[in-house]
Amino acid sequence: AGGPGWRLPGRVLELVFSYLELRELRSCALVCKLWHRVLHGDENSEVWRSLAARCLAEEALRTDILCNVPTYKGKVRAFHHAFSTNDCSRNVYIKKNGFTLHRNPIAQSTDGARTKIGFSEGRHAWEVWWEGPLGTVAVIGIATKRAAMQCQGYVALLGSDDQSWGWNLVDNNLLHNGEVNGSFPQCNNAPKYQIGERIRVILDMEDKTLAFERGYEFLGVAFRGLPKVCLYPAVSAVYGNTEVTLVYLGKPLDG
Repeated sequence: AGGPGWRLPGRVLELVFSYLELRELRSCALVCKLWHRVLHGDENSEVWRSLAARCLAEEALRTDILCNVPTYKGKVRAFHHAFSTNDCSRNVYIKKNGFTLHRNPIAQSTDGARTKIGFSEGRHAWEVWWEGPLGTVAVIGIATKRAAMQCQGYVALLGSDDQSWGWNLVDNNLLHNGEVNGSFPQCNNAPKYQIGERIRVILDMEDKTLAFERGYEFLGVAFRGLPKVCLYPAVSAVYGNTEVTLVYLGKPLDG
């Protein structure tokens, strides 16, 4: 790190960095303050634009999937926090856009998926929305790595054991450890979920809480006393050919 390379002008460094992959960029950011500033000072720099063009599907950049992720660095980060193609039910697949789960029309099965990355600290927000019928059970929430992502029958899989916590959008029930933990949101005649509505999920590992927003309305804290383990954004679905999209937003905005 003591050679002439680290003294290159910022614009030249940016051009060089634009050819690197994310793992290499993480290492470069640790070299010195200048390199860190070049990489993280502008989240729409050529570095992040180039990386986004390489790792994100054109559909994800062209449509409104990432409309609430304003920077290219944020879009790259969202992709790395999207549904895992290796950690989901065999009855679902992740579409080419990289963010949308498609459940195949399999009878008498409940099917779920977790994201690639979980959280054991910090505060995190992501959006989830259904792009098809909910069916009898449609649950969004969080799960540990040990929670099952497939089971027989049409059930509330997310929340069916002590390894997951879920909100069933069909009947507005909160679910954990196989039990209903009350209705949500806690108000009279709470509106039912409408297809396409974006629900914002807020996980606070410092306060050990899980909360939800609909639109820009804070619906309240759904779960408290979460364990200090690695928790993954997750969903479970039962309806054939339904699709669910999940987009990681980063640190939640307080307001």
